Amino acid sequence: MLDVWLLLGAAIVIAAIASVRIAHRSGLPSLLVFLGFGLILGPAGFGVPFESPQLAQQIGMSALAVILAEGGLTTNWSHVRRSVPLALVLATVGVAVSIGVVALVVQGFLGMDGRTALILGAVLASTDAAAVFSVLRRLPLPPRLAGVLEAESGLNDAPTVIAVVLLSGASHSSATLGTFLLETGMELLIGAVVGLAVGPAGAYALRRVALPASGLYPIAVLALTFVSYGGAVLLHGSGFLAVYLTALILGNSRLPHRAATRGFAEGAAWLAQIGMFVMLGMLADVGEMASAIIPGLITGTILVLLARPLSVLVSSGLSWALRLGWVSWRDQAFLSWAGLRGAVPIVLATIPWAGGVLGSKGIFNEVFVIVIVFTLLQGPTLPYAARLLGVAAPGEAHDLSVESAPLEELNADLLQVKVPSGSRLHGVEVFELRLPSGAAVTLVVRDGKSFVPTATTRLRVDDQLLVVTTAACRDEAERRLRAVSRGGKLAGWYGERGLE
Repeated sequence: MLDVWLLLGAAIVIAAIASVRIAHRSGLPSLLVFLGFGLILGPAGFGVPFESPQLAQQIGMSALAVILAEGGLTTNWSHVRRSVPLALVLATVGVAVSIGVVALVVQGFLGMDGRTALILGAVLASTDAAAVFSVLRRLPLPPRLAGVLEAESGLNDAPTVIAVVLLSGASHSSATLGTFLLETGMELLIGAVVGLAVGPAGAYALRRVALPASGLYPIAVLALTFVSYGGAVLLHGSGFLAVYLTALILGNSRLPHRAATRGFAEGAAWLAQIGMFVMLGMLADVGEMASAIIPGLITGTILVLLARPLSVLVSSGLSWALRLGWVSWRDQAFLSWAGLRGAVPIVLATIPWAGGVLGSKGIFNEVFVIVIVFTLLQGPTLPYAARLLGVAAPGEAHDLSVESAPLEELNADLLQVKVPSGSRLHGVEVFELRLPSGAAVTLVVRDGKSFVPTATTRLRVDDQLLVVTTAACRDEAERRLRAVSRGGKLAGWYGERGLE
């Protein structure tokens, strides 16, 4: 029997991997394909039995921890650093606004009782890290805007999980707002302390302990993130916040075999996504979904067109009032539309269901409908929304992961830059880029052929440049490339500095 399950599991994984390319070309998050596999295997398809919301909750939480660890390990701190203040506001104040708006409107429109409406609002408040990373990392966005979305998706899981757990375990009379906020604040504080302790300690140890095989480093890094997760949970803190902060610190530390570590974490996250989404699809009962379609469409519309924009507007206003940075209306509009929901809300919906909360099965069905319908609506339209709002930045440099010992020894990064149509990089000679002394254009790919450029090589539209830069001057090199792309080779003379 074990052989049959292993064969079935391997076949599902291979089919899911093959389907990723289809999803990638269509712009859809892969989660929809994986959920489809689960529905085919479940009661409506081959009838494979899986009816335990308790087990689904445990597996889902573990998978989310792996996905968050991968998100932290692959997030570039230099890109998200300026975005963190706004992301923190969105992950706290924005989450609270979203919960309140959804709960109030749903209670009025659908006649839900107060507690159920609050649980539904909390379940839907979190953006999904896997969905955001899979879609937005393919979009050419300015670093600050992309950083806000990435950091928010990594940070807002913690407060929403706490909110759902507390609401699912509280009665109408036992929990006051003050108690709720105090418990939430304490759990976040403990999780942050654990993450900020384990991350630097782990990086310090890995830099000084020579392991006998390179393959042990990725395992050690991922294990450290779970040490952080488990330690925070045992101390009654937020394991999700701890694992994300630990992974963020480790991913931005100069550790041996960083590229291999990121590749290993990415593979583990893909496996976690496949397993989690297939499991959630198997848990869903298609026969019960029909009654959840209308309430789901109403709630999803409230979430996308009212709750999310209001949470972004309030968070942006608070960020400006606290002098944390101004967000343009174009960025606010894109942030509102890019608040993708994925597996996180579905996993969170298993918490009240596993706890036996009245009406929780209906919440699960409704959330399942919302995720499928609105991911289909929002995911493929994000590139068009970015272009329509004028927030796309096709000339931005982005990382290339290459396992190279010389790059590690030089503390250097490898960047890829494409010369887009309309960029003033067209016609500029390489020496006119005036990159800082620690950066150089090492290769140009043109019309499918690559060559090593000289100082007088003239760049053209659709050229792809490989730029090697030391970590110390990376930001300066990116600003210079951005400035020349917008202002031409005399950008500095005209005051264009390549800032956001």
